[in-house]
Amino acid sequence: MLRYTLMRLGVFVGCLVVVSGLVYSGALPRGLGDSNIMWIALLSLVLSAPISFVVLRKERDRASVQVVERVDRMKANIEANRSQEDVVDDTTRAQGQAS
Repeated sequence: MLRYTLMRLGVFVGCLVVVSGLVYSGALPRGLGDSNIMWIALLSLVLSAPISFVVLRKERDRASVQVVERVDRMKANIEANRSQEDVVDDTTRAQGQAS
């Protein structure tokens, strides 16, 4: 998961560098007034999203498998805890009825 996040951040930074170069060279319009930095960041975000979607598809699939495995483990642990509680509860009730 961390690897995917770092790769996604790398794609964004790469887009940020390219867009900054294009804006400062005049190939892309500058933002209005003091909004130049926001314009560059927003444009970089808009460009990096579809690039990440296509380029990082395999890494995203690997990360999603890890998340699913983690959720399945948590569900199994919760179910194991429930069954332990049921056994303790049943034992306590059986002892209470025997008295």
